Amino acid sequence: MKDIMSLMKQAKEMQSKMENMQAELAAMEVEGFSGGGLVKVTMNGNAEMASLMIDPSLLKEDEMDIIEDLVMAAHNDAKAKLDATKAEKTQELTAGLPIPPGMKLPF
Repeated sequence: MKDIMSLMKQAKEMQSKMENMQAELAAMEVEGFSGGGLVKVTMNGNAEMASLMIDPSLLKEDEMDIIEDLVMAAHNDAKAKLDATKAEKTQELTAGLPIPPGMKLPF
């Protein structure tokens, strides 16, 4: 009986920590770069693009394909950084808890 109560208490604490972590992640911003810093994407914790900066030296009509590729690369860089941060924070939160391998948490 004590084990069940202890497990319920841990679950409630984890739920509270998870809510705090989700709020913290939603408020954070990450930056992704490409083209040696000529393109910068800022993404919020909800994986939404918050801003885009393109160096004026790239704004030539015959280089649109390059610009499009660089924007995608910068976006993907920011998304990878966001995913890595989320995974790291989730691992910190669940350290020591008996969670089955491969179990995905709800976010």
